[in-house]
Amino acid sequence: MSKQQLTCPLCGNTEFKKEEGRMDSRWGVTSHKITLMICTHCRFIMQFSKGRSIFDFD
Repeated sequence: MSKQQLTCPLCGNTEFKKEEGRMDSRWGVTSHKITLMICTHCRFIMQFSKGRSIFDFD
């Protein structure tokens, strides 16, 4: 089974800068852990969910 490589949907680049963070819901009740993959060529940002948590404040 071969591993697929992440490719930018805009420019076709395969190199990305990885950032991790948290996004809060509109009312601040829930937070979502996210991974951002930023294309090094055109700066397009893809968001990937790492799950969500109500009481995870780390």
